[in-house]
Amino acid sequence: MSELLLLGAMGIEARALRAGAPSARVVRTGMGPRRARRAAASLAAAPEAGVAVAGFAGALSDRLAPGEIVVASELRMPDGRLVARCPGARVIAGMLRRRGLRAHVGPIVSVAHPVSGRRRTALAEGGALAADMESAWLAPAAAGRPFVVLRVVTDTPSGELWNPFAL
Repeated sequence: MSELLLLGAMGIEARALRAGAPSARVVRTGMGPRRARRAAASLAAAPEAGVAVAGFAGALSDRLAPGEIVVASELRMPDGRLVARCPGARVIAGMLRRRGLRAHVGPIVSVAHPVSGRRRTALAEGGALAADMESAWLAPAAAGRPFVVLRVVTDTPSGELWNPFAL
């Protein structure tokens, strides 16, 4: 049995997680809130000691650049409602920085669809660093276990993806 349960929404995310953490149990959850909720419900009783969500996100400001990592300090819904706190975020970010990666700690907001323009600006004004489409709905999978969320920035307000589903 693995000590760590890694969750990635897309195939490319799950493949990267398997390559980087071959001893962990990796589950491809599927994209979006509906699939994330279903996965969380089925994984809440999983035997692993800790749960991590990893994958892609859109930066909500140009202070972050593609390739940088956001480690969630907390997960929020678009209305600002707090879903989960991630108390180990600073420790994880420090580990990433010691490996030479650019890691930021802050709130991640989960949205049902990719955001752009004014919607992206409004979410940034609420204090979130990045937006994803699954983490808040996957949080119940932790069920009291240590929980961390890491998202790699794929796009920014000044460099939006032409087709977010092309990843």
